[in-house]
Amino acid sequence: MKAQRLHRTADWVFANDAGGPRWQESILQGHLKPAAARAGTGIIGWHTFRHTYSTILRSAGVDIKVQQELLRHATIQSTMNVYTQAISEQKRAANTQLVEMVLFNKAGRNGVVHEFENRRAVDASLRRSSWS
Repeated sequence: MKAQRLHRTADWVFANDAGGPRWQESILQGHLKPAAARAGTGIIGWHTFRHTYSTILRSAGVDIKVQQELLRHATIQSTMNVYTQAISEQKRAANTQLVEMVLFNKAGRNGVVHEFENRRAVDASLRRSSWS
């Protein structure tokens, strides 16, 4: 009886038709998986959000130790090797810097890379590269 009153009086964020809480599996099967299918993102589950959260934290420059603690991982290896993926833009930027330094010899004083005049040449070399 008390549980029934809780369902009627509680203000659930994701309420079912009776006013009670929706269960994880019903949200996943009834809403998230169909939305992912419509979007063409492939298979989705609750851990998909953990992986995405970790990758977004990494792209925002959050320290890996902070990520580990936010995700409540026992080891930093889980955070680094399982949950966090390298971001394409970060890989492209690293590759661009290498191309500038090696192919165009644009390392200035104290190893600082300066902007080079022919940006199109680097962009073309990156498109040909299998690293980006």
